[in-house]
Amino acid sequence: VILSKKGWIRAMKGKIDDMSSVKFKDGDSAAFVVPCETTDKIILFATNGKFYTLGADKLPGGRGNGEPIRLMIDLENDHEPIGMFLHNAERELLIASSDGYGFRVSEKDIVASTKGGKQTLNVKGDTEAARCVEILGDKIASIGENRKILVFNMDELPVMSRGKGVRIQKFKDGGLADVTTFSSDNGLTFVDSSNRTNTVADWKILEGKRAGAGRMAPRGFSRGGRFVPDYRLK
Repeated sequence: VILSKKGWIRAMKGKIDDMSSVKFKDGDSAAFVVPCETTDKIILFATNGKFYTLGADKLPGGRGNGEPIRLMIDLENDHEPIGMFLHNAERELLIASSDGYGFRVSEKDIVASTKGGKQTLNVKGDTEAARCVEILGDKIASIGENRKILVFNMDELPVMSRGKGVRIQKFKDGGLADVTTFSSDNGLTFVDSSNRTNTVADWKILEGKRAGAGRMAPRGFSRGGRFVPDYRLK
């Protein structure tokens, strides 16, 4: 299933190893590519804090450019998809807003039964949903637009089914740039502009309590202030 940056979705049969062979309208390109089967549910998360559910068997075929996603779901023109992935009822996700609030949510609680989606992360005004990442490990790391990183224990962030959540990180200026999860055994990593995975050697000095201000990112950390340039949950 391919969702383009301009919001066109289609389901292509067979295995596609080389995305360069896939054609798009002028000025458009792939935003999300999800390998799946026709029996799968596809979950889409948008900046309005809603999860939308699509049946893979209900999507338009791969001939042409597909159809606008907004014909299939009630997504306002001033909001955009920020995640698309296969539904896994056994998994837990971390969702966060641009002002640094969030919580953990079970995927079994995010399935929507209507085109209107399921409001999960409550946002208002200029605040938008910013991240949806898979829970992996026992630690959470967040970074603000001020390039300060905070690492704290996973159990400090509550599991909820809906709400604004709790403060992940406190910012004097700006908002949340990124958030990730990791195992303390494996350590904190980030992906640079060359798509290389780098390890933050002294991540333990970045540890603190949830809602703290954090410490400046170490030298050599991603210039874009992201742990991963683009999230793609499988």
